Amino acid sequence: MSEKAVVIYSGGMDSFTILHKAHKEGYELYPLTFDYGQKHSKEIRFASSVCEELKLPHRIIDITAINQLLQSSSLTSSIDIPEGHYEDENMKSTMVPNRNMILLSLAIGYAVDIGASKVFYGAHSGDHAIYPDCRPEFVHAMNDVAKIANYQAVEIVTPYLTSDKIGILKDGLAMGLDYGKSWTCYNGREKACGKCGSCVERLEAFELNGTTDPLAYEDA
Repeated sequence: MSEKAVVIYSGGMDSFTILHKAHKEGYELYPLTFDYGQKHSKEIRFASSVCEELKLPHRIIDITAINQLLQSSSLTSSIDIPEGHYEDENMKSTMVPNRNMILLSLAIGYAVDIGASKVFYGAHSGDHAIYPDCRPEFVHAMNDVAKIANYQAVEIVTPYLTSDKIGILKDGLAMGLDYGKSWTCYNGREKACGKCGSCVERLEAFELNGTTDPLAYEDA
């Protein structure tokens, strides 16, 4: 019998890669997507489509009630989404307070409930500068807690913790993944904006991998 694992799956390119990596490794996957009141649901629709294609038991969890407690982020409020590179100072406005601790706690609870031994999520080194809850010290501390918080120990797995978006994409391209099935843009318009930090980092990763992003962009 395959080992059960939960995947925190946003629909973005990092979690898209991790989902397929874990799938190819033979895990019995239970993807979790969270609606926490972010500005758009386009990523969620992409996530749903991929899970349907892979015939995975996808759960979309509505936790939008927490949005009223997280209004300091440009992803969950009326604050304008900043443009520029991911490591620019203004990108700190996209930090959703305590987001990964909240999502990991729920995913760990789900893992215990269904008898899964692992929770996969997409922390990577490209996020370390802006997001404290993607840094190794946070991941390691959460992993320690996940092993003692319940009668059943759960391991938090972050395959790309020391890799960046360029390395993640390189791995995914080697797996033959179609990144047209992922959505990264912080804006939920028909086409990706190409200007927000998430788009800039994504486009940079494709350029440095010597290939073209299959997504359509507004100014392309």
